[in-house]
Amino acid sequence: MSNIAQNLIHINQQLPDEVTLVAVSKTKPIVDIQEAYNAGQRIFGENKIQEMVEKYDALPKDIKWHMIGHLQSNKVKYMAHFVDLIHGVDKLSTLKEINKQAKKHNRVIDCLLQVKIAKEDTKFGFSHDEIINTLNSDVINTFKNVKIVGFMGMATFTDNQQQLQEEFLSLKKLFTELKVKNTSLQILSMGMSGDFKLAIKNGSTMVRVGSSIFGHRNYNP
Repeated sequence: MSNIAQNLIHINQQLPDEVTLVAVSKTKPIVDIQEAYNAGQRIFGENKIQEMVEKYDALPKDIKWHMIGHLQSNKVKYMAHFVDLIHGVDKLSTLKEINKQAKKHNRVIDCLLQVKIAKEDTKFGFSHDEIINTLNSDVINTFKNVKIVGFMGMATFTDNQQQLQEEFLSLKKLFTELKVKNTSLQILSMGMSGDFKLAIKNGSTMVRVGSSIFGHRNYNP
């Protein structure tokens, strides 16, 4: 059994049944993704559309591809025919473009709104007030080819467990409050390799795990 398969088994043993594992395969070669596929993994996350398109073309078509990186509107058209879930929608204009491109392919694309929960200035996302205003806006009801199915949040890159818990809990609280009126909200995507256990304890239903499955990445300069 390969290391990747062993890692997947180990991680899945730690996940409750209601939590979905997204294997973050960005920068990883097709052979590694195929190994994970052969071990039963079907959901993979990429952060660059061009790379995801190349992998989509080369790999089995029952894979569900998630776009997890920061999304530029002008790139949406390249993945609109196959992407299964878009995690990081942080602007109404991006949602409008996703709707436009999905319509061309007669699809409804599931999306998560990215909520800014980290204290770091580098993280993208809507504020809590902006999320509420967006969900209540008239324009969002005109988007017939997108479906907002939940929220995504990225916690601060820190070892401070108390801070991480506070950030995760703030998003869980918002999610719980808003899904009372917005029944399509089903997914709360929080947690990565270093903090997914804490994220699950604080309400996450979807975790994005890369290095713990595939090993550390080699970034191209």
